[in-house]
Amino acid sequence: MGEAVKICASLPMSIYRRSQILRFLLTAVMRTPKLTIAVVLLVLAALAGTLTYAGYLVVGVLADYLGTSRGMAGLLLAVLFARFPWVSNRRLRIVGLLPAPVRRPVMASLLALCLVHFLSQGDYVPAGFTGFAMAFLLGFPWLRRAVAGRMSSSIFGFSGKNAPTSTDDSVIEGEFRERKD
Repeated sequence: MGEAVKICASLPMSIYRRSQILRFLLTAVMRTPKLTIAVVLLVLAALAGTLTYAGYLVVGVLADYLGTSRGMAGLLLAVLFARFPWVSNRRLRIVGLLPAPVRRPVMASLLALCLVHFLSQGDYVPAGFTGFAMAFLLGFPWLRRAVAGRMSSSIFGFSGKNAPTSTDDSVIEGEFRERKD
């Protein structure tokens, strides 16, 4: 823990700007790769545990509302969200009971049902877990686009159709051709 404090103390305070976040992360990885890997794995394990517990809560609330056991409610959700590979016309497809655009709203509505259920009963800790899971579910596509866009732009540069309009006045552009002698 002391090494992490030393690394953060040696960096400038402008680290919180958007343009220097990638530099901060790369510096942290280069200076202490084992610590960085440990922190990333710890965060991923905490996220997996939180989302697993939220799924457990959803199955429990659904079983309570349907009047069945947790096992039957879990099987019902498994059938609802299962996806299987299917080969049709020599193309591999993934099919399921729910179409792709409907899956995320159904999950969000189940989590919202859980959240309302726990808030109405005054159970704030399970409500916090389901609220976090719902926020992660709704925010994950934006987070994935933001991180992937930032990483690809730092690696590949601009690759869009229209070039950026901002130009530097101190740069002189020109074309050079070799003359054949």
